[in-house]
Amino acid sequence: MTANPTIEAFFDEPTNTISYLVADPATRTAAVIDPVLDFDLASGEVDTGSADSILAMAEEKGWQIAMVLETHAHADHLSAAPYIKAKTGAWIGIGGHIRDVQKIFRPVFAFDDMKTDGSDFDRLFSDGERFTLGALEIEVMHTPGHTPADLTYRIGDAAFVGDTLFMPDYGTARTDFPGGDARQLYRSIRRLLSLPDDTRVFLCHDYKAPGRDQYRWETTVGEERRNSIHVHDGVSEDDFVAMREARDATLAVPKLLLPSIQVNIRAGRFPAAETNGVRFLRIPVQIKGDVAEAVFA
Repeated sequence: MTANPTIEAFFDEPTNTISYLVADPATRTAAVIDPVLDFDLASGEVDTGSADSILAMAEEKGWQIAMVLETHAHADHLSAAPYIKAKTGAWIGIGGHIRDVQKIFRPVFAFDDMKTDGSDFDRLFSDGERFTLGALEIEVMHTPGHTPADLTYRIGDAAFVGDTLFMPDYGTARTDFPGGDARQLYRSIRRLLSLPDDTRVFLCHDYKAPGRDQYRWETTVGEERRNSIHVHDGVSEDDFVAMREARDATLAVPKLLLPSIQVNIRAGRFPAAETNGVRFLRIPVQIKGDVAEAVFA
């Protein structure tokens, strides 16, 4: 029996996100990891083309999608998990520390009615937990730092690391979001890099490092250990933290941060429609200095 999964990758260029369709060849049972919902910020329009491509591939191969696995609550794209669940009956899982993320953002958006127990999701995973994908076993690794809730899913010789790592020539995830921590990220990465060198590492994003003209999203533990520009073997925790925090201070806020967080901490669900049939998201506004008197006098 094959011990490793069959993996199909789907790259969404507007958000530089890679989603995965992962199947057990023996039973044809499949999981979707980090699916993207197409969202146009300027118009507020939502579409399902990216998710439909995943569903079409599963149908073509005769795979039954049983679960949707989120590596974390994404801040740069909206999740298509509820759509895939509605189409397939799959359940939605994420790390149990999503409760921490919900507690952080509930007051930011004044979501007084939002539960912070993670119950918007069907399953909450803890570090070291194991569950099955057909005849394959999935091992959960809690790898916080980018956010408190980040997980890595190990399936056979593959590790799906979310935003924790990027390609060796691009580096590592930012840690400046609420609840992020550069020291935690370093320790999570060193834990990942203690896996066998030939472990395949599948990333959630790629942005084409300078000098590279192709997108890439698969590497190995050994390649990261030897060549990662941020965290190769020999980089100390203090040096990494200093580099990461200095770099984070220069980064722009993701374009889809506000809509993504509001939706993704609720397992990809939008608020209920208003009487006009339209669903609304919130934009927190902080008035600074004399502007308050000028605008609101």
